[in-house]
Amino acid sequence: MTYATSRTAIVTGGSKGIGKGIARGFADAGYRVLVVARNGAEAEAVAAEIGGGASGFAADVSKLADVRAMAAAAVERFGGIDVLCANAGIFPAAKLADMTEADFDLVMDVNLKGTFLSVQACLPALKASKAGRIVLTSSITGPITGYPGWSHYGASKAGQLGFMRTAAIELAPFGITVNAVMPGNIMTEGMAGVGQDYIDKTAASVPMKRLGVVADIAGAALYFASDVANYVTGQTIVVDGGQVLPENTGALDAMEG
Repeated sequence: MTYATSRTAIVTGGSKGIGKGIARGFADAGYRVLVVARNGAEAEAVAAEIGGGASGFAADVSKLADVRAMAAAAVERFGGIDVLCANAGIFPAAKLADMTEADFDLVMDVNLKGTFLSVQACLPALKASKAGRIVLTSSITGPITGYPGWSHYGASKAGQLGFMRTAAIELAPFGITVNAVMPGNIMTEGMAGVGQDYIDKTAASVPMKRLGVVADIAGAALYFASDVANYVTGQTIVVDGGQVLPENTGALDAMEG
């Protein structure tokens, strides 16, 4: 794959975890990256760390004024927007019986409405690019699997894919593609906090017997942004080491037998 090194990418939720990995991947590929996070100091620190002329910006993707300012900053600092990686997302756990309306609304506001607002704010610049790319970070949770405590999160991630399919149709005449990466369990700062026992059990359920790393997600995002994906839109890539493939827990035991 080849990358146009004069191109600009925005990465929301770019101060940690998968977002930081995506930002680093794009910077390493020669993109000028605007690292966006609610904490501006953290965004600036990541931009300094990944180099390549990256810049940090503070924005809450659930707020229209913030994402409009984000898009304007990218145009002012880099001259345009070629790629939007709508990665920002939250995943606070809450069982259905205990979940409040505020819990549900918060996850939807950031994960789903934040995707819509970010895309809409960047549209004028993406249209001007003539080869704009939108890459969403969805999840296997919701579109394919479920997990107790994450019904609101799963709904938001499934909703992203419904948004993606119609957006891909609407934006195709402008040369803009819209695709999504669906990570499985990826080793991030958040995953490290759940404990080694959880990590070991999760890795045991993956045919490749390990969790993914943030570079795995960055690679998929870079594919969607590259010139070899010019004719790919409205599609998803599952990056999970095969986690969703076994039909039951015995399938992995049979493989080892």
